[in-house]
Amino acid sequence: MKMIKAIVRPDAAETVTEGLAEAGFFTMTKIQAFGRGKQKGIKVGDIHYDELPKVMIMMVVDDKDVDEVMKLIKYKAYTGNFGDGKVFVLPVDKAFTVRTGQLGL
Repeated sequence: MKMIKAIVRPDAAETVTEGLAEAGFFTMTKIQAFGRGKQKGIKVGDIHYDELPKVMIMMVVDDKDVDEVMKLIKYKAYTGNFGDGKVFVLPVDKAFTVRTGQLGL
């Protein structure tokens, strides 16, 4: 299993989650966040915005689904501009459902 954490623009988050759901990936968590990447924020006139609004989408998928999920996120979140986002893939050793105690996804 792998955990995928995708940090995307707020205006792309709904498009990404809808695309994932249409492909059969329904289970995810969305978190409102603020941050900055390589662009170090943006400057508008004399004002520098150090941290920009983002949405983090987290999900755990089977190893065989990682490439498909990453492809979907890239396609749905891409604008070609700085700040489109970042995707992290992390190993998940174990998962269980709190209510039932069942192991796995």
